[in-house]
Amino acid sequence: MLQAGHVLSWTASGQSSPDLIREEREVLANNTVRTCFIFIAFALVALTLTLACREAGKSPEDKQPQTTIPTPEGYELVWHDEFDGSTLDVTKWNIEVSAEGGGNNELQYYTDRSINCYVRNGFLILQALQERYTGPEGTRDYTSARINTRNKGDWTYGWFEIRAKLPYGKGLWPAIWMMPTESRYGSWPASGEIDIVELLGHEPDKVYGTIHYGGVYPIHLQSGGTYGLSEGTFATDFHVFALEWDTTSITWYIDGVPYQTQTSWSTQGHPYPAPFDQRFFLILNVAVGGNWPGNPDPSTSFPQRMEVDYVRVFQRIAP
Repeated sequence: MLQAGHVLSWTASGQSSPDLIREEREVLANNTVRTCFIFIAFALVALTLTLACREAGKSPEDKQPQTTIPTPEGYELVWHDEFDGSTLDVTKWNIEVSAEGGGNNELQYYTDRSINCYVRNGFLILQALQERYTGPEGTRDYTSARINTRNKGDWTYGWFEIRAKLPYGKGLWPAIWMMPTESRYGSWPASGEIDIVELLGHEPDKVYGTIHYGGVYPIHLQSGGTYGLSEGTFATDFHVFALEWDTTSITWYIDGVPYQTQTSWSTQGHPYPAPFDQRFFLILNVAVGGNWPGNPDPSTSFPQRMEVDYVRVFQRIAP
C-alpha cells in the first residue's frame, strides 16, 4: 500500500506516478534481494557452528567459561585439564590399548586411535563404536577408549570433580574411577578401588558410587550408593560428578549435592584407614558389555560417547 508521503514526493519531483511507482518497486526488489542474501549468510554461519558442535555431541552453551575455576572452601587446585587444546594432553593422560575385557568379560577393544579418543571444541570425547577390529590381542566387535593419569596425576586425598555427559543404551558401561598407584596392600581389591561414577546404559537416569576393599580376591567387600535423577537422563545433559576423599570419610556429590558418605572399610592384615591411605590415579572409560551391564542388544545404538568438559583435582590447604 502506498503512503500519502510518497504521493507528495511524486508531485514535488514532477515525475508521473507510474514512473515513480516503478522506481519504488525496483528499490524494494533490490532491498529484498540484499536482505535475503544477508539472511542466508547468517544462516550458513549458524548452521556451520551447529554442525561442528553437533559432531562432538554438544551445543556451544554446553562449554562452561574457564576464566576462573571455582574452588571448594579450604582447598586449592593442584591438577586439571579443561581440554582446550586440539589433542589429548599426553603429559597428563595415558591411553590404554587392551582387548582383555577388564576382567569383566567386556566386549570392546580399547584403542589409541583418534576415532575412539579425541578432543574437539573444548571437550574430551571417548567414543564406543560397533565395528570389527583386529589388534595384537585378537579381534573384537566393538572398539572404545580408556585413559588414565597413572604416574602423571596421583593423589592421596582430595576433591575430584568431573563435568561430563554419559552414554546410554543396553550394554554400555561408562565409568570415572580410581585405582591405587602402587597397590601397597596386595592385588585387587586388597589395595582398594574408588568408583566416582558408574552407569548402566539401560538405566540412563541412575548412577552408582562405590568403594571396593577387603583382601586379595576372592575376599571382596564393597560399600556404596546410587543417585537417580527426578527428570531427564545423564545422557541428555552435562552433570558435575564430585568425590571428597579424606582420611576417614569419602563423600559423593552430584551437581553439588552430597548423596552418600562412607566411613567404614578395611583391608585384611592392615589397620584402618587402609587401603584408602595411599596414592590413587584417575581412570575414564566406556566399556561395552560385561558381567554387570550385560551385552548390547538390537535396541543399542552406536556410536556412543562420554563427553567430558573438565577434570579438576583439589587438595586441602595446609594449615
